[in-house]
Amino acid sequence: MSVNPLTAISAIDGRYYKHVAALSDYFSEFALIRARVLVEIEYFIALCEMPLPQLQTVDKNIFEELRAVYQHFSEEDAWHIIQMESVTNHDVKAVEYFLKEKFDALQLSAYKEFIHFGLTSQDINNTAIPFLMKEFHRDIWFEEIEGLQQLLRNCAMEWMQTPMLAHTHGQPASPTTMGKEWLVFYERIENQLALFENIPFCGKFGGATGNFNAHHVAFPEIDWVTFSNRFLEEKLGIKRLQTTTQIEHYDMMAAYFDTMKRINTILLDFARDVWMYISMNYFTQKINENEVGSSAMPHKVNPIDFENAEGNICIANALFEGLAAKLPVSRLQRDLSDSTVTRNIGVPLAHSIVALKSLQRGINKLIINIEKLYADLENNWAVVAEGIQTILRREGYPEPYEALKIATRGKVITKEVIFDFIENLEVSEEIKKEIRGITPQNYIYYILGKELLF
Repeated sequence: MSVNPLTAISAIDGRYYKHVAALSDYFSEFALIRARVLVEIEYFIALCEMPLPQLQTVDKNIFEELRAVYQHFSEEDAWHIIQMESVTNHDVKAVEYFLKEKFDALQLSAYKEFIHFGLTSQDINNTAIPFLMKEFHRDIWFEEIEGLQQLLRNCAMEWMQTPMLAHTHGQPASPTTMGKEWLVFYERIENQLALFENIPFCGKFGGATGNFNAHHVAFPEIDWVTFSNRFLEEKLGIKRLQTTTQIEHYDMMAAYFDTMKRINTILLDFARDVWMYISMNYFTQKINENEVGSSAMPHKVNPIDFENAEGNICIANALFEGLAAKLPVSRLQRDLSDSTVTRNIGVPLAHSIVALKSLQRGINKLIINIEKLYADLENNWAVVAEGIQTILRREGYPEPYEALKIATRGKVITKEVIFDFIENLEVSEEIKKEIRGITPQNYIYYILGKELLF
């Protein structure tokens, strides 16, 4: 049976593949093999540019032809390497043999033993993988999260002065605005995005156990640490970890996954809140006449985008937690358990992208129900009690909380009940007038969040 969206085991490679197809360029086996080829070629070029004495005679005009090997890397090339791996039983060694063939074709046979010079396979894997993650973060994820952020910001600005009954502990509470509540999530995500600036994409590059033993014994006069630091930073755009075993620590990668998980948790909180607002009829949804909300109840327009986001976030976060807990742990200088785990990095990132896209679709379907928002406020005059007692405290009125409690307890608190209470207060008419001006619709400080929006 061939693998296609109907036969794929994973929903990422099946039902959702059309939404995450671009991730194949970063997290597929093809992408990993191509990235390994890139690292090997750029390493050889860097050795030539140093120059390593034995490579001084390499014609620098050949560098672009070498780079074309990874720039035009094909599925046929990848399959050829896979076939070599079936013989070598070693994925990175197969890449080395592939490149030696390319060197022969480019008349570089005299230099082909400097492919993978002094390296171990993890110098390639532990640079190729963070390089791909960095590219994905910049090209795909950041664009998606920025798109969602822009939607949150636009909605916050549009609804900043749209009053809404708040609910704490599921009960009516002091009024807020719909825009301010959306701004809460905007700010939370902004805070997490700032943390990413302090989490570098890191790589290991130092030979078999990280000590440059092979490099040093062959060329003791060369400062291999400085060379490698510069190579990773300038050629791959990642930070070299200075003291490692045969593999990188994965600590910063774990920090990346933990931050992703926190952002997803914020988005999960958001999805559930919007779901609740829809259930409370604070939002309706745009109708697509061709869609079916329920197979049995034709009237329904379900909040499926927010539910889909919630489900995908739960899967993503479970995997992020597993990756962050496992990868930083390795027996002594190396075990192989990280190899199969790192091949799954793209899975939670893909589920996260599906969630981001679902949230954006869901937000774009929302229609705010002003009438319902105002009706709920009008039916809950009790929420102005906080404001009334605070003014009375300011005026030195004796036990204002207790006075309100006595006047309103056991009653349905309507506008009339509140106004009767005000009328019987032993305060000046000016203070009574001030208190009468408080309504559920205006008991809000609208300036909230302006420094974030403007």
